[in-house]
Order: sequence, then C-alpha cells, then structure tokens
Amino acid sequence: MTGLILAGGRGTRMGRVDKGLQPFRGSTLAAHVLQRLAPQVGSVAISANRNQAVYEAMGVPVWPDELAGFEGPLAGLHTALRRCTTELLLTAPCDSPFLPSDLAERLLEAMQAQGADLAVAATMESDESGDAYQRVHPVFSLMKTGVLPQLNAYLDTGARRMDGWHKAVRVAHVVFTDNAAFRNINTLGDLKDMEALAGQPQQHGNADLHAHPHAHPHEPAHGQAATQPRQRSAFAAVPGYTPDAMPVEQAQAIIRSLVLQRRQEPHGQPLAETVALRSALDRVLAADIVSPIDVPAHDNSAMDGYAFRGAELKPDAPTTFKVVATAYAGRPAGVPAGAGECVRIMTGAVMPAGLDTVLPQELAAAVTDAGVTVAPGSVATGANRRFKGEDLAAGHPALRQGKLVTAADLGLIASLGIAEVPVRRRLRVAFFSTGDELRSVGEKLDAGSIYDSNRYTLYGVLMRLGCDPIDMGAVKDDPAALTAALRGACENADVILTTGGVSAGAADYIRQVMAELGDVAFWKMEMRPGRPMAVGRIASNGRSALLFGLPGNPVAAMVAFYFFARGALLQMMGADPSLTTMRVRSAAAIRKKPGRSEYQRGVLTVNGNGEQEVRITGAQGSGILRSMSEANCMVVLAAAQGDAAPGDMVDVVPFHGLI
Repeated sequence: MTGLILAGGRGTRMGRVDKGLQPFRGSTLAAHVLQRLAPQVGSVAISANRNQAVYEAMGVPVWPDELAGFEGPLAGLHTALRRCTTELLLTAPCDSPFLPSDLAERLLEAMQAQGADLAVAATMESDESGDAYQRVHPVFSLMKTGVLPQLNAYLDTGARRMDGWHKAVRVAHVVFTDNAAFRNINTLGDLKDMEALAGQPQQHGNADLHAHPHAHPHEPAHGQAATQPRQRSAFAAVPGYTPDAMPVEQAQAIIRSLVLQRRQEPHGQPLAETVALRSALDRVLAADIVSPIDVPAHDNSAMDGYAFRGAELKPDAPTTFKVVATAYAGRPAGVPAGAGECVRIMTGAVMPAGLDTVLPQELAAAVTDAGVTVAPGSVATGANRRFKGEDLAAGHPALRQGKLVTAADLGLIASLGIAEVPVRRRLRVAFFSTGDELRSVGEKLDAGSIYDSNRYTLYGVLMRLGCDPIDMGAVKDDPAALTAALRGACENADVILTTGGVSAGAADYIRQVMAELGDVAFWKMEMRPGRPMAVGRIASNGRSALLFGLPGNPVAAMVAFYFFARGALLQMMGADPSLTTMRVRSAAAIRKKPGRSEYQRGVLTVNGNGEQEVRITGAQGSGILRSMSEANCMVVLAAAQGDAAPGDMVDVVPFHGLI
C-alpha cells in the first residue's frame, strides 16, 4: 500500500506559504500528516506542484501533477495512480494533522468485506433540525490502482469533483466516530484554532489529539459522586482537555469551532431577507452592495474657483484668463471655453469639456472685468479636479457582505440610488434567568430574594447587536422546569443564553440538563470573573441551538457575554466578531495573581500629558453591577501575568460598541 499526501496546487487562502508547509506544533502540517500516515502504509509520496525541494527534505518522493493547469486534488490522484507500484493507494490531505491512526486498517477491512474497488471515510453529522446525516470525506480514501481507467474517463469529461467519479466503481463507506479527526484547515484562523484545541506540543512530539474512544479523563473515583455531565463531549479527546478548568484561549477556540460546525451544516448559513433602506440600520449585509453608477458621475470641481486648461499656464509669468461662463452644481456651464478662457465654477459642478485645472478663488492674484489672473506656481496642472468614478466605479462593491450597516452606510447606499438592501435574518436568541431567589421588577422583595437584573442587561446587549431577543422570564431551580424551558427555547431560537445555575451548588441544574439534551463542551474557565460558564449544544424535537450558560453574578454574566457569547453571535450572523484592543499605560497598581485570565473594569482617560491611561474602578467583586456603569473599558490581564505596576502597559478593550 502506498500513502499519498495531497499537498495541492496554488491555493492562497493561507497566504504565500503552502498549506502543507504552515507551521504547526513545532513542525509543519504536512510533516504531522506524514508522521500519522507512514506507520499505516509501505511507502509515502507527496503530491505537490511547488516547493518540491522542501517536501523532498521530508525524505519521501514528490509527484507534481501530470495534468496541466493545476486541476485540483484529482490531478494529484491521477498522477499517483500512474506512478505508484503497489496494488493499493491511500490518500489523505496535508491539512488534517490528526487523521485516524487506524484509517488504512478500517478502509481496507471494509473494501475486502464488501468486494469494493474503493473505500472512503465518512462521519455522522446533525443538520440544523437535529436530524442525522452521513458526511463523506472523499480525500480520505483507499483504492485499488486498477481504477485508473475509470478516473481517466471521468477526467476526460472535464469534470473535477473529487468524488464525481465514484459512481463508476464499487464504493464502501466507512463511518468513523471521531469527527474531529477529519477536520481540515482552510484559513490561518482555522490553524490558530487547531493549535489551541491541540494544546501545547508534547515532550516527544507524537501526542494524539484523539484519545481512545472509550477513555474518559474525568470519571469520578470509586465511591465519589459524579459531578460532571454523564455524556462525553466531542471535545473530550483534546490533549489537556479540562472542561472544569478551561483556559480562555482554548474556550474561545472551542466556541469558534461549534459555530463553524453549525454553519457548515445544511441550512446552517444565516438566512437573508431584503428590507427597506432605513430598516437596514444595525443589520448585517447578506451580499455586497454593488454600485450601479459612477461616483462621482462626472469629472467635477473640488473647490469654488476658476476652471481652465493647465497647459496654458505660463511657467514664469502671470496668466490671465477671460471668464466666459459660470458652472454650478447641477447646472453645467452653457458656453464652451476656448483658448485663453476659463469658467467660474462652484464645488461639485461638472468640469466643462476640455478644462482640467481649478484655481481656488482665494488664490487668484487678481479678478477684474478682464478676467482672472493666476500667479506662477499658485496651482499645478490638474489640481482640484475630481474624476468620474474616483470614489466608486460602477460595478464595484461599495460595501462588503458581513458589514454591520451604520448611519453613514445608509447615506452611502442612498447616494447610489438603492432603496432596498439584502441583510441577514436577525439571529433569534432566547434568554432566561434561573433561581428561586429572583423577583421581577415591581414585585416585593422577600428575605433573601433579589431583583432579576440579568435579563435586562441581556436584552440591552442583544438589541445593540441587532439580534431578535426572546425573553423567557425567570425559571425556578427545578430540573423539570429547566428542561421544559430549554426545550422551548431550543425549538424557537438559534442560540440560548441563561444566567445562573451552572456552578457546583446543589441547586445548579443547567449543566445537568444540558448534558441530557445535548453536548456540554466545558463548564468552567480559568478566568475571573465568570469562572462557571457552560457552553455546548442541545437539541429538541428536530431543532438544535447553541447554549451559553452564563454565570449568575451580574458582572460575571456581562464579562462572559462580551468575551465569549458576543463573538459567537456575530460570527453566526456573518459579521466581524473582532474586538478593538489597545495598549494603555496603567495609572495605578493593579493586583493580580498569575494562573487565571482576569477582566477588570476600568476607566480610560487622558492625562495632563495628553496620553491615554487607565485605572480600575475599585473593588472588582462580580456582584458590583454599579462598577460596570462607571467603567468605560475592560482591562484584560493574561493568565500568566501578575501584578501590574503604575506605568506598566496593559491591554484594554473599550466598551464603545459593546454596551
């Protein structure tokens, strides 16, 4: 059996470096695939069309495509079937560094058992309604080299779909349970996420991302009560996976992965609708806004002044032009200007034919009945003239898909004469608070009870994000009530936000119910405030939703939303989820112990030297909601960081646009 690593042609989504040569865990992606594939086969080759010497340095032959034109992975497969000398060929992509260690064994077993010519890996996925379907991964396949004639016949048709030729041979599908093993890397962001999910490189460099399918690193010792969800998360095989002490970076990577999985499912892309221009404010564009006109529509003047031919200016003496007409915005000059003549012109007026230069009126050396005099060197040829299409040419995008429409954008779209705008459907987000102690605004407080503030905060931030909030009220600390609430939310929303009920208290049931209805990726993070936060996915009656179980303390709930849930919501809406981070000098000492990431409320000001500086609001207790109203930013302190001294530079995320 020969193994073939498909390292590709000229893809540019990963930048100038080949995808297979991207650095990963102290080596390259292709080197990790080679390490996983080599023990399963007799020999390995790499299909690559550039950087052959670099790939050859890995100690294996490199086979460039024999088909011209960089025809994709089928071209690599075509060459390999022609060149390999073994009866069987096993293929794997260069961007799946954790492919199953039993890939060849299981594919061969199925091929022999079913009398097939080709065996291909598959995984079971769930669509948006929660229904299961089989997803085939044609780049992970084992085939007899005798299938080359069937592949050649398919290629002769001009088609290049990787599995398009399978109908001509007998195919066996082999279902693998470890879906993450087949996750590929298409962008630098995917690469960063895989690094975070994989954890740090192990001592010997051969750690497996995927543990034994029956291993569970968090089973309670004999005689201890089980305090974690009964179901094993799909992420449980990640090295260093600690769902009850998740590092912030790994938690954020898992959340991005959950969102990506949802958007890759059938019907997982955000739905679009067309709305009137004014209704598009704060909505996410579902498509590029393409200008139907040139902006400006004609060459025009950028100044009030005088338009003339620049070539007629004398280089070393004053030049006088006779004024023959006046041009206003919307009213072009009715008289053409001949040699030695100019046109009085106003800002925005169409440039008269043949004239290319505008002298601002305040720079005129003299204005008399005879005309206007221009001093030498007072204006350059072509100055103060705006060209047709200079701002935006017809047929070019004015705004890109994924942009959150602002007030300025409304004006821009209106200037193009566009009355209706394609936008993403508002994301439906259901939210409720949990706790027997909660009372609604206006009710009388009993001993030990508190007003439910979290729902009002969540309503505000969801409205600011342009979501469609579904307020489900407060739910008692009762498993049956919580199950009913989560099922109802799941069947009516894309995302569910809860506050409270996710810590280790005897009456904290959210995590337990989540595990019964779906998958809990993690439930505690190494951060402050907001350590208890459950993230996962649940399903009910054919519908599924992402769920964020936020902490109950008001400040912790807001911090967890801003730095974890907010990005997921924007990503699901197709918008940019990035936050603005600034490096600012600390005006005073900030206390912090290394070990956890911390988010401290701060006030960003400008000191007497005109420099920005930040100081924290004082006590940082997670129940002090007043401090969030006083703050205008969050000071972000990394896990490894300790105390910050006065004058130290710290990371700051402004609240502008968040609250």
